[in-house]
Amino acid sequence: MRALHQYSLVASKNFFGTGPLGPWIVTADEIPDPTALTLITRLNGQEMQRSGTDMLIHSIPAIIAFCSVFTPLAPGDVIATGTPDGIGAKRTPPVWMKAGDVLEVEISSIGTLRTRIVDEK
Repeated sequence: MRALHQYSLVASKNFFGTGPLGPWIVTADEIPDPTALTLITRLNGQEMQRSGTDMLIHSIPAIIAFCSVFTPLAPGDVIATGTPDGIGAKRTPPVWMKAGDVLEVEISSIGTLRTRIVDEK
């Protein structure tokens, strides 16, 4: 397994307007085992991704420790990790989101975030 410090830091999920959260978040005491959650992503109702948090390459404590090396962390901070198999660029043919599409991200024990895609101005 590669060490965390060998990964390049890139903008990834950190572009303005691309990190929706909510309508709520949960606290650690509400999720007894964060490695036992299922993530499902749907685009216009079609399931595109399904995976478990048990499939993370690095443990949650290791990810937190790594991030704390280059940025101060405080309660309530959110760390966006990688994405499961099924991304549009890797599909044949590729699937790209477009204005008007509806993206849903569901995490078991937490809920579903539903976002309508808008065109860049």
